[in-house]
Amino acid sequence: MVQEHLWEVPILLGIPYEVTIRTLEPGRLLRIRREEFWNILTSCTPITSEILRTMAQRVQLVQSISQEQGKLIALGRLAAGLAHELNNPASAVSSSSTQLRELLQTQTTGSMKFAQYPQANKLTNDQLEFINTIIQNTLENSTNSMTIVNSPQQQDGHVSSKSIDQLARSDRESEIEAWLDTHNISDGWKLAATFIAIGYGIEWLDNFARIIPDQFLQEVLRWLEDIIKTSGMLYEIEHSTARISELVGAIKTYSYMDKARVQNVDVHEGLESTLTILHHKIKHGIEIIREYDPNLPRITVYGSELNQVWTNLIDNAVDALEDHGHIWIRTRTDDDDNNHIVVEIADDGPGIPPEVQSRIFEPFLTTKGVGKGTGLGLSISYRIAVEMHKGQITFFSKPGDTRFQVHLPVVRE
Repeated sequence: MVQEHLWEVPILLGIPYEVTIRTLEPGRLLRIRREEFWNILTSCTPITSEILRTMAQRVQLVQSISQEQGKLIALGRLAAGLAHELNNPASAVSSSSTQLRELLQTQTTGSMKFAQYPQANKLTNDQLEFINTIIQNTLENSTNSMTIVNSPQQQDGHVSSKSIDQLARSDRESEIEAWLDTHNISDGWKLAATFIAIGYGIEWLDNFARIIPDQFLQEVLRWLEDIIKTSGMLYEIEHSTARISELVGAIKTYSYMDKARVQNVDVHEGLESTLTILHHKIKHGIEIIREYDPNLPRITVYGSELNQVWTNLIDNAVDALEDHGHIWIRTRTDDDDNNHIVVEIADDGPGIPPEVQSRIFEPFLTTKGVGKGTGLGLSISYRIAVEMHKGQITFFSKPGDTRFQVHLPVVRE
């Protein structure tokens, strides 16, 4: 007969407990009264040893399941965050690519118009050189489709859009719209927004109109607008693909993909990859302050597991702050032992309630709201730092100052 050895649980704990038993061949079920069970337990050493061994195995199994559950929950949170982080640049690339295709058609049409002008009405070489200079200066200093600066100085009617507030921006747009209407340029409001974004003002337009004849003014300004937008979209694509590469690199660093479990690592790289992966959770009102020891030695650790510790501690700090506050990430060599390093994660949140501080590393203990935490993060962090790496994890907490310190040996025994 094959059965689950759970019959000792209701007897030892004195509580009802349902047990499912499966048999593969005919057998007998032995029923033992509680008093008889205790007599056997105290008088028969082999049975006592078997019961204790089975219970120890069960405890280990429950701990293992809990830890794996915590890993899966953390992995799910990271996956959701990464999906969000990757979706933004991917959407930007898709949108910019579509708009680039439309702008390419517009620019091709504009170029054909210039080519079809009669020879007597074409732009002179000096005027073409002037337009080319304007285009080159704009492209060299472009940053994105909405903020493109031609020069850091304010000259020739050019004023940096970064230096004006929204009200002033609106006033300047109105001035440019009026100027464009005066020069019989249709849909001036579209051009005005683009020129304000790159910092072109009335004086710049006046100077432009003195060199470019009126009959070419509308076509040239629209052509210039398309080139500015194209440059901005190319920057957006470049920036977005770089962000995707950064996230992929962070994942590889975080998980130590295709590498042995035990690694000689730079702790700062692990911390930075963790911050990159948690970027979606760190709100704009939360400031990350890095105080890294530039001389911190590399350490021999389980790299991927250790990054789980940084994830749990930083994630807890972010949750404690909600939408505003500071997180300090500090590293140093242990003052008392040069063979150990210390990584400290601190925040200025409300702190850990005093009544739970003595139990903070217990599994399933959480101070977060319902559905916001499993209570496994700190217990897993303790197991990784203390049991796996023979280190130490300590904390201090009061309102406005919570600090978790992880002490790790430089070389694993």
